[in-house]
Amino acid sequence: MTVTRRAAVLGSPITHSLSPVLHRAAYDELGLTDWSYDRFEVDEAALPGFLDGLGPEWAGLSLTMPLKRAVIPLLDEISDTAAAVDAVNTVVLTEDGRRLGDNTDIPGMVAALREHGVEEVGSAAVLGAGATASSALAALSRICTGEVVAYVRSETRAAEMRAWGERLDLDVRTADWSDAAEALRAPLVIATTPAGTADALAAAVPERPATLFDVLYDPWPTELAARWSMFGGAVVGGLDLLVHQAVLQVERITGRSPAPLEAMRHAGEKALAAR
Repeated sequence: MTVTRRAAVLGSPITHSLSPVLHRAAYDELGLTDWSYDRFEVDEAALPGFLDGLGPEWAGLSLTMPLKRAVIPLLDEISDTAAAVDAVNTVVLTEDGRRLGDNTDIPGMVAALREHGVEEVGSAAVLGAGATASSALAALSRICTGEVVAYVRSETRAAEMRAWGERLDLDVRTADWSDAAEALRAPLVIATTPAGTADALAAAVPERPATLFDVLYDPWPTELAARWSMFGGAVVGGLDLLVHQAVLQVERITGRSPAPLEAMRHAGEKALAAR
């Protein structure tokens, strides 16, 4: 096979990334036999040199932590979506040498929720206050008509979340993590915390929960997601988000649309099952 177009995911650490599995599945389904997709361990210090070393065969990049913000000064242009949260997870490399940044996490969240029947909510709760939480707020700014309550561990984080709310024109109130069990009664709960952090909340799941969006995918299900399902609530998982944001990346990088959602999801499920 002669490779004429290249793409890859960059980050540190990167060995866990499912992006190669998803993107290669898309290339196979789309018949892009001359495309390759790899992964590279790249930290913030190495990023400028890596970008400068790319040849004309490169079409695009996926970015994970810690590069989503570090890449912005190295780009020629970023989309309004990426600018809204100061985070780029997709770089399209044009034939004339320009680097265009975008964020597919936010529309990916919206698409994952829509697939599960959630198109608009009157209020919502967010667990956590990291980088994924700001993307969650940006997604909620598109579908939530009322208040969002963010449950956080420190006043510093609380202030950051309120500032994101102002920036996104979203009504954000903050509450202490010790009261996080109250979040579970919201019409939509988005859990953005690291693995294990929300496990203790599983015991507080109400009898008739609404919708939980837990952004983790490994390990899966989380204790919170398992309990939520047991009580009959709708659960959107991290693999849903990963696949939907990857679909948008494939479309932007290859110029082919629509990307094969189901083939990519199946490949992701198979890879996770083998871990």
